[in-house]
Amino acid sequence: MDRRKYDSVDVARAVVRLAVTSSRESEEKYVASLVEAGVKAVAVDIGGDITTSIHTVIERAIIASRKAGLTKENHVQDGAIAGAAREAVAQIATKAIGLNGGGKIAIVRSGEHLSVCIFMSIGLLHLNDVVIGLGHRSVPLD
Repeated sequence: MDRRKYDSVDVARAVVRLAVTSSRESEEKYVASLVEAGVKAVAVDIGGDITTSIHTVIERAIIASRKAGLTKENHVQDGAIAGAAREAVAQIATKAIGLNGGGKIAIVRSGEHLSVCIFMSIGLLHLNDVVIGLGHRSVPLD
């Protein structure tokens, strides 16, 4: 990615691309390219019964974004991450009810634009389905 101003659509594209990386190595390489372009990004693995662990997914998103420097610990920025993560969870919840899943939550921020993407495989035994959810929020510049 080049060094230019990224709008909400660019950030959404980047977060989806990060969420669907197939290995830790490719994830780290893509994050490095985003950082080089002036865009902050982080991804973290998630798994389990989605309907009973929504709060855990949201907490992991908040903690990961703080640790990676995408957001600071304050209610406005925590609320933005929580809201975007909740929106992403809501988009996958209907397919995930009562099933276990494993995948990744990715967060990308450029300026005021912040997007969260959840990409998961859900199902029983080897009968898996794939789901993706995306949320976006605007956050004030630091």
